[in-house]
Amino acid sequence: MSGNKTALVLGSTGLVGRALVKKLLADNRYKSIVCLVRRPLPERYFDDPERKLSPIVIDFSDFQDYQGYFSVDHVYCCLGTTIKAAGSRAAFRKVDFEYVHVAAQLARAQRVKSFVWISSVGADAGSRQFYLRVKGELENAIMRMPQLNHAAAVRPSLLLGSRDETRFLEGIGQKLAPLFRKVLVGRFKKYRPAYASEVASKMIQLQRFS
Repeated sequence: MSGNKTALVLGSTGLVGRALVKKLLADNRYKSIVCLVRRPLPERYFDDPERKLSPIVIDFSDFQDYQGYFSVDHVYCCLGTTIKAAGSRAAFRKVDFEYVHVAAQLARAQRVKSFVWISSVGADAGSRQFYLRVKGELENAIMRMPQLNHAAAVRPSLLLGSRDETRFLEGIGQKLAPLFRKVLVGRFKKYRPAYASEVASKMIQLQRFS
């Protein structure tokens, strides 16, 4: 029996997004989950016996036009790419900063109860590394946004799990993950590689249910 909460997921076809949607479909506090996607979701992605899931194909270049879908309790933003996949720094920033920032603005406009997104360990607007600088600038922009209820970011290190595409460094990380997770303790614990399911669980924990 489903509960009464509603959720919107952005980035549901990515590593964390897929793990997250699977958990939300199994979470009896939710009655419906909307996923905004670029292309139709393959049926093999999710087991949805209760018919909670509503995938909606949109044009992210006109993201502002889809504000109505943000009329939910919780927004989960798993949008993200790499500079290599995006093709340029500008294209990377459009996805990892602009799209996520617009999502937070739309969530605020619809007065969602909480907004949770994926950042990165080491995110810092003053970083000399472009990736971490963009992540830090986004954190600052969202956390300083007035009237956005309960915004929270998860800051994973290297993400582990089965991807559709191969990433060289993450392939190495997968093999060394057991060692890293054992030796990175104390103040270094935040740098441990994180499995997608762990990040997804943390995102759910950060939402406001009361």
